[in-house]
Amino acid sequence: MTATQSPLTFSPYDYAIHEDPYPVYARLRDEAPVYRNDERDFWALSRYEDVSAGFRDSKRLSNSYGISLDESSWGPDAHKAGSFLAMDDPRHARLRSLVSRGFTPRRVNELTGRIGELARQHLVPALEAGEFDVVTDFAGKFPMDVISELMGVPEADRDRLRTLADTVLHRDEGVFDVPQEAMEAALYLIGYYSDMLAERRKRPSDDLTTALMNAEIDGDRLSDDDIIAFLFLMVVAGNETTTKLLANAVYWGWKNPAQLAKPLGDPARVPDWIEETLRYDTSSQMIARLATADITAHGVTIPEGARVLLLLGSANRDPRAFPEPDTYDLDRGREVTTQIASFGFGPHFCLGAHLARLEARIALTELVTRVSGYEIDEARAARVHSSNVRGFATLPVRVTKR
Repeated sequence: MTATQSPLTFSPYDYAIHEDPYPVYARLRDEAPVYRNDERDFWALSRYEDVSAGFRDSKRLSNSYGISLDESSWGPDAHKAGSFLAMDDPRHARLRSLVSRGFTPRRVNELTGRIGELARQHLVPALEAGEFDVVTDFAGKFPMDVISELMGVPEADRDRLRTLADTVLHRDEGVFDVPQEAMEAALYLIGYYSDMLAERRKRPSDDLTTALMNAEIDGDRLSDDDIIAFLFLMVVAGNETTTKLLANAVYWGWKNPAQLAKPLGDPARVPDWIEETLRYDTSSQMIARLATADITAHGVTIPEGARVLLLLGSANRDPRAFPEPDTYDLDRGREVTTQIASFGFGPHFCLGAHLARLEARIALTELVTRVSGYEIDEARAARVHSSNVRGFATLPVRVTKR
């Protein structure tokens, strides 16, 4: 620490971190790659090699207590809301295999045409207005519609469920646990999906909920609790992270006009836009783990029983893994797709990565084929406040149509 630098402190609940975590991440990587926060009682790993190794070391870094530091979400019952994200093998492998029988790439790909329709349903009226909020009018509604189409949620219920999902993730400044409003929202969502599943038991349909209900491996099936937990995970994690990815891509494209010109000039570059956004400013910034044994790295020992954060957002900006990591560059190539930490590594690699990329590709392609440019009203933009998800709550934009 130099004479002009403040003491190095990091907390996922700090509103300043929500606004811009990257200068702190850089200091963590250089000064304290194994960081200890005594006040909040956790450790953090920030370098790419340590984060990627941590994901793959599922025996010493366990998922069994959940993936969030929130006290109400952390513990041996975390799987009730976190589904297989809060489990270790063999239980994790069993449940993931069964869920995968219903949530297949084929089922997702079959929705491609409908995903395009849903994107246009929200985007076209917004573009006609000329000025709109990227989150409120488009990025917040579109992924919820896609998830809901998969699940079989009626259109009339979707806005309400999206508001509840937002509430589940929001954290007030100075609050280090799940707020009462978030608990109530989570209970409502679980009750909603419980009722929906009961209805499918009576009247099966051609949707993901019914597919999960019928998923079987050698006579093994998902319980109702398993299905409800997965549906809850989909609407909170899958929906929210894609919403943030879309708005982040729009924002960072605008901040880097030379890069934005590439997909605006050639929509085939949209996947590069997505991958660089996932690297540069990923929606899921950090994931918690439980140390099941002493772990020593960089001369520091994390004790058995400790809570450990794997900082995905920091790993993606590590110069040891990515050249000029603080430069937003759509020409990085395939190594970005194969190396970014955004979807994790190993047995807990994100099951929804394919859907997230497909949604983003369709949505952003629809955008760049309809506009020649846009301007963001940055003074009116506002970020969400969450302990592990980064993105915008509002992002006002004015577009120039082609």
